[in-house]
Amino acid sequence: MPSEFPDRLTLIAQARENIARGSKSFALASKLFDRPTRERAWLLYAWCRKCDDIADGQDHGGTMRGVADGQARLSTIRVLTDAALQGEPTGDPAFDGFGLVMRECAIPERYAHDLIEGFALDAREWRPRSEADMLRYCYHVAGAVGCMMAILMGVDPGDEATLDRACDLGLAFQLANIARDISEDEAAGRCYLPEEWLVEMDVPPGEHMKPWVRPRLAILARRLADRAAGYEESARHGTGALPPRSAWAVLAAAGIYGGIAREVARRGEHAWDRRVVTPKGDKLGWVLRAGLQVPGRARRWPAAQARPASLWTRPLS
Repeated sequence: MPSEFPDRLTLIAQARENIARGSKSFALASKLFDRPTRERAWLLYAWCRKCDDIADGQDHGGTMRGVADGQARLSTIRVLTDAALQGEPTGDPAFDGFGLVMRECAIPERYAHDLIEGFALDAREWRPRSEADMLRYCYHVAGAVGCMMAILMGVDPGDEATLDRACDLGLAFQLANIARDISEDEAAGRCYLPEEWLVEMDVPPGEHMKPWVRPRLAILARRLADRAAGYEESARHGTGALPPRSAWAVLAAAGIYGGIAREVARRGEHAWDRRVVTPKGDKLGWVLRAGLQVPGRARRWPAAQARPASLWTRPLS
């Protein structure tokens, strides 16, 4: 591996380019942060995006294709992440920037390892049996990122109640992803709908994208959207612990990304005819609404009961 790090400004510039290419929604929401938080969010996002791209053979979140060397790709992610966490230059700006932000914000390494466990599940072609399995998967691939983002925004790593709310936002985002991407996942040989749900709807294995199943699939998509809405609302309880600009960004992201799940539910059987996105005008509308919500966030969303952290650390079936 290289013996020297790129300078911080170079890492930030490359991370900014990554988020602009990989997620217009998060790029917009990140502009609401103060500058130090915004730059650190870019660095964290760049690592998440690069890990995802390595695992799935994507380019900045483009078309996912099946990979035949999942375990080798997982090993690459682990080796580069471990090197970054140890403060060693990796030769990859996404990993070097990740190590930088982890050190600057004193983010516990366990969250990075938890995220990688999500990639490990995909590498072994794991499928959820139950709703609880699906939610634990959502924690690994998104909830853990929510926790890292919260600490990056200044939340104390010991503030479990606020971290639970940050985790909730990650769960909401991933549930929206699952609902939107059912067709794309099926094309890549994956399915994140719980087996128990498919059995309940009398959907044979591997048949969930058949035209005759669409009415039943629409029911499950609405269920996913309902679950996402619940976690989105729960996440709002944690915004009172954030600095105002960070709360604004989180509330805007919740509305913008929540719109995906709501649109999937609205389209019903036609939700997978074309990819669901949140139009730019709607995104700006959520930014404005979120700005109006920030002054009263503590009043509007009082403290919620913390969910036991052990819920997300049980072995997956």
